[in-house]
Amino acid sequence: MLDLSAPEAVVFVLVVLAQAAAGAVAALQLRKGHRRNETLLASLVLAAVVLNLGLLGLRGVSIRAVPLTGLFESLIVLAVVFGVLYLLLKSAMEQVWFGSVMVWVTLGMVLAAAFVAKPASRPHELAATPWAVAHATAMILASASVTFAAANSGLYLLGSYRLKHHGIMQVLGRIPNMETLARMNRLAVRMGFVLLTVGVISGLGLVSLLGTGIAQWLADVKVLCIVAAWGLLGLVLILDRFGLLKFKVRAYVTMVAFGLLLIAMIGVTVAGVTQHKFSLARPSAARSLIT
Repeated sequence: MLDLSAPEAVVFVLVVLAQAAAGAVAALQLRKGHRRNETLLASLVLAAVVLNLGLLGLRGVSIRAVPLTGLFESLIVLAVVFGVLYLLLKSAMEQVWFGSVMVWVTLGMVLAAAFVAKPASRPHELAATPWAVAHATAMILASASVTFAAANSGLYLLGSYRLKHHGIMQVLGRIPNMETLARMNRLAVRMGFVLLTVGVISGLGLVSLLGTGIAQWLADVKVLCIVAAWGLLGLVLILDRFGLLKFKVRAYVTMVAFGLLLIAMIGVTVAGVTQHKFSLARPSAARSLIT
């Protein structure tokens, strides 16, 4: 853990501290049921976003390329996406539960990054191709969309549970109304499905460049999890289009799709049972990329 260069380690520790402080402030707001510390919370999230961008900049300089090929960098980019998303939506979504969940999701991304932190490595020549750039970008944004959809699903299920058990005072002013949560979930699921489609297609493009064959590509556990999540989201959209899916079921299926992506992004990679990598340490490859 934290196997980083000295400058990167210092910046990353500052990121963790800023994000942990934001998580603590969010928990305090949730406990008190109001947004009295909203300015402090927004400042901490903004500081974490700026520090994360600085960290990405350091890694980009060290490998002389866009840092999108490693799991650590991908999680940092996701943390930036959710930080920016929180800052953009905080004025429109004033309920304390929504802001808290967004901040905690970002904290989760940062903590997950701590467990997979590795020194920056030169990207494979393949990572410089348009297929790889499209694949990495689409998968990161798709993961952000599905995570956002899952967060809204979790809030919907929490609100539904509390309303069912006569806890209406724990819902009003704290959790966005059910219609808003359902609408944001639908939008995020659509975006996630489209982006995953782009990711799968660009992944097939990479397979064609590698010449390994689709069968070997599909045999990778990481790819199987991604394809399964893509299929679930597609099924949700089809059933929802014909009004055959209750939103509570939709919420659970969305969270299952998120779980599959989480396994694909972190679980499979940490376990070392995937060949889905875009970086290497071979000097010849590094020299050819630079020149």
